Formats: sequence, C-alpha cells, structure tokens
Amino acid sequence: MHLKTTKCNSYCLVATLVDHEIFCQPQIREQFEALFREFDPSTSFQFFKSFRRVRINFTNALAAAEARVKLHKSDFNGKEMRLYFAQVVHIGSPRLEPPKPEKQFLISPPASPPVGWAQSQDAMPVVNYDLLCAVTKLGPGEQYELHTGTTNTPSVIVHVCEDDSSDGEDETAEGSKRMRPKIIQTRRPDYVPSVNQ
Repeated sequence: MHLKTTKCNSYCLVATLVDHEIFCQPQIREQFEALFREFDPSTSFQFFKSFRRVRINFTNALAAAEARVKLHKSDFNGKEMRLYFAQVVHIGSPRLEPPKPEKQFLISPPASPPVGWAQSQDAMPVVNYDLLCAVTKLGPGEQYELHTGTTNTPSVIVHVCEDDSSDGEDETAEGSKRMRPKIIQTRRPDYVPSVNQ
C-alpha cells in the first residue's frame, strides 16, 4: 500500500467539541449550524457522536477559511470549540501488493537460497579462563570482584554460596546419601455429626 502525503481540504472543517449536548438536543444543534451558515448558506454537517467531532462541508473555500479564522477557539454553549481543516489522504493502490522479490527469501522456508547467499560461520565461544580460575580458588562465603565500580558504573562481584551439606545433617554410614526428612501429616479435624430433627 502506497501512502501519499496528506493535504488539507480547503472546503471542509472539523470541529472538536467538548460539549456532548450538541449531539442530543436539536435546539443546540440548530444554534451550532447557524454559526456556520452565516458564512455559507448551503453548508452541510456530519455529526460523529462517538468521536465528539462535527465535519462541516462548505461549497466555497474562502467561506471555510473565514469561518476557521473567526470561530476557532471560540466559546459555544459554555465550552471551547476548535476548528481544523480536514485532511485528505491519498492511497496509491486499492489492493495489497506482494512484497518485492529481493525480500521473499525471508518469508517461510525458501525453495533455494538467493544468488550469492553463503552461510555464516559460527564464532568460537568466548570462555573467560581468568574468571573460571578465580571461582575455583574461592572457598564458601568468599567473593571475587569481576569489575571495579566507578562513579558511572556499578561493580560486579561474584559470591560463592556456602556448602550446606556440612551443617550437621544426618548421613548414613556410607556417607553418600542423606536421610530424607520425615513428612508429618496434617491431622484431620474431629468429626462432629450434625443432628437432623
């Protein structure tokens, strides 16, 4: 879809209204229409209640411009009314066009790669051996600073967790398996029979 630039329609104004009564009460609607019919007697109106907008169609561009100059930001029924020239959007084609051929190989799996395509080689993984060495030298509860903090950046510190298996847990004679803790069942409440009379 080709979207062209928007242009102002010099024959049409759009009024933004905060007052909701113009859409409900015919007397207020007639007062509103009379404001614009002073500039052009054959002006037509389209009321868009859900958008709180009114489209005002003039037969003369000069009358539309004069109404815009005199009534923009004016007071109507105790509320400010703003007027804008309607914009016309020209769409180049009414049908959706297929994507350009050079981009089609990215859509779904292609039957064959495009001409000149070559598979990229995977880079070697980056392993920080200094970090691995420093972490293996640490004991439980110690820390290693990877990046020293400055005024603009935080410091990055690795903390080694303490080994919780040596905290007096019961172990079997082989020392390979720990005893599983016994799960205590929740006691069922006492049954109280209800008496039906």
